[in-house]
Amino acid sequence: MTADIYITTIDKEKIRAFISEMHKEKGTLDKTVKKLEDELERAIVTEPQQIPADVVTMNSRSLLHLNDEDIEVSLVYPEDADIAQMKVSIFSPIGTAILGYKEGSVVEWEVPSGTSKIHIKKVLYQPEAAGDYEL
Repeated sequence: MTADIYITTIDKEKIRAFISEMHKEKGTLDKTVKKLEDELERAIVTEPQQIPADVVTMNSRSLLHLNDEDIEVSLVYPEDADIAQMKVSIFSPIGTAILGYKEGSVVEWEVPSGTSKIHIKKVLYQPEAAGDYEL
């Protein structure tokens, strides 16, 4: 049984637009993008004002436990990705893995080095909870 995940209408629309553009440019989609499409299909879609404050949404900053260490990451769109600043793209394996999960969730996800357990310890900032609905 897979845990419920949540996504805002705005995030889903923006991610779908990126995927559509990638499909036009490349013709085929890589494995991570296909997994992201699957996640979008199973997500519970909600208006930004209704999403629980403990859910990882786009432009959220979260504390994760991964590979025996705690790391703080921001989940961003591709143009804002910067690994030096720990801004991970939604199209990265970790980005796809955490989208829509709640604080406290443990997600097992396939990454390039194998399967990792990602524990979402805390959502430190969520734009919707802060009233920033258009980030």
